[in-house]
Amino acid sequence: MTIPHWLFETLGWILGAGAVATIVAWGLVAVLMERSVRSVPTLRAGAALARDDPPSGRVCVVIPAWNEERVIARVVASLRAETYPQLSVVLALDRCTDATAALARTAIDGDPRFEIVEIDACPPGWAGKVNAVHSGVTRSRAAADADFLLFADADTEFTPGCVEASLALMRQRRLDLLSLVPTLGYETWFERVAQTGAAFELMRQFPLRRANSMGNDRRAFANGQYMLFSRAAYTAINGHEAVRSALLEDLALARSIQSAGRRTGVFFAAGLLHCRMYADWPQFRRGWKRIYIESAERKPRRLLINAWRMRGLGVLLPLWTFGCGLWAAYGIAHDPTAGWTLLALSLLATAVWFGTLLRVCALIGAPLWTAPLHIGGAWLTATILAEAARDLRTRKPTSWGGREYDLGAEES
Repeated sequence: MTIPHWLFETLGWILGAGAVATIVAWGLVAVLMERSVRSVPTLRAGAALARDDPPSGRVCVVIPAWNEERVIARVVASLRAETYPQLSVVLALDRCTDATAALARTAIDGDPRFEIVEIDACPPGWAGKVNAVHSGVTRSRAAADADFLLFADADTEFTPGCVEASLALMRQRRLDLLSLVPTLGYETWFERVAQTGAAFELMRQFPLRRANSMGNDRRAFANGQYMLFSRAAYTAINGHEAVRSALLEDLALARSIQSAGRRTGVFFAAGLLHCRMYADWPQFRRGWKRIYIESAERKPRRLLINAWRMRGLGVLLPLWTFGCGLWAAYGIAHDPTAGWTLLALSLLATAVWFGTLLRVCALIGAPLWTAPLHIGGAWLTATILAEAARDLRTRKPTSWGGREYDLGAEES
């Protein structure tokens, strides 16, 4: 069957436009990402600073834990291996009904740097994690004397030298709050397929360059998996008590720090801090929905816009580009000049898209072979965003940390 020349030409223009759009859109992503990389160091820079001039000051690490028997021994072991000399650790065990407490005590094995605070109830008006951290700070002997307060999640794993590197980078950049984006684990199918896309969307909303800016384009951001405060800054904003009801307390605290005119910094951990966020796919979906709902300030419309943007950038444009390449391969015999032009456009667009994804994977520590899976990951991430919007509009409660929360919606 011979395709009319006008039809071939029309489809060629349409498919070629998709390839051009891919080049422009993903090229812009690459440029913005490189700007961030060049302007924002990783924690490895802090490690070099610490070797030349070791930091000082008492650091108290507070780890909130609600039924964390799966990971509590690992984070304790990593903190016991930490080399920073002025370190103390508080485990704030929040209404645990599993073996978390017993496993924690076994892992601590009498290490005098560790202290356990057990929490029996969460007061009305408080989010569970926020109350756990607040209890750890206010009921701990070590926290009362600390110069720095470090809040980390139970599913993190410290590499020796992480704390010292953080303090050195914090000192060099004169920060009141330093936060890290940890190197994530990639062992399960959903981590390999969807995790890079989920993290990519959050980084799009909160670019590290803007999170570290002191100009008018600054966007407050912190990652609750690792937040290191100076005591003075934490006290000045009234700590976790000021954000008692926040389900995403890291963003709330970052905004408080910014409103107080103090400096924040967010950096890639570059292998000095690791994290396995979720044990299974339902937890992954529920956890990221909570993150996206709060980052969108509980606005369903904003979530839907983000979902369609994710589908367009991560699914439609790459598939459009592949279609252009297939049409070009067919069309070379029909119209060599147009066919080869379309093929060149398709190959260039694929190179820009795939090269940018390889760079993203390298930055966040994802295996490079997972880059082609981003199409599926982008679709799943967009689905999570759309589900989050629907949950808000239908007032579906979210379950987190042993409690249910009715998030409502800020707009219809």
